[in-house]
Amino acid sequence: MLGEFEIIPAMPEMLSDILALEEACFSSPWTRKMLEGELTGNQFAHFLVAMRREPSKTKTEPAIIGYHCFWIVFEELRLMNLAVRESMRRNGVGGALVTEALRLGLEQAATRAVLEVRSSNNPARSLYTHLGFVQVSSRPRYYTNPIEDAVLLEMNPLVILNDRQQDRNVVRGGESASTDSL
Repeated sequence: MLGEFEIIPAMPEMLSDILALEEACFSSPWTRKMLEGELTGNQFAHFLVAMRREPSKTKTEPAIIGYHCFWIVFEELRLMNLAVRESMRRNGVGGALVTEALRLGLEQAATRAVLEVRSSNNPARSLYTHLGFVQVSSRPRYYTNPIEDAVLLEMNPLVILNDRQQDRNVVRGGESASTDSL
């Protein structure tokens, strides 16, 4: 998978593809209006997408293979939604998106990161633990469809555990850097 995708800021014209991915990944997906609000109307929100570098061999596969919506509010990085196309999971896409959020948080003086995740979402919990998050609490019956507890995870202080800045180009507002997969 190395080098097969890049991470760029999401643009409003990507909203339909982001919504389709949201609906494919979540049992209680955000609506178009909610996603649009995060993408265009929330001063604290940041939205990244992972895009295929090469066009898909089939015309039906979208170029967007993952996205991450997160907030940077003063000293806190709040990870909101992370989604990766099912066929692309376990290829470093989610880790690269979260690592880029951590990097941007550090760049903007965030000192801690927080998130909630479904208690049954073991792959996501494993990813966050691998990146250095620890469980600090839970919220009973937080999620719906189905009703389920949320596990609260935190990284305090905010750090990037490994230098993942090696093999994959990441484009940020005209700058170029790179990130390695998990």
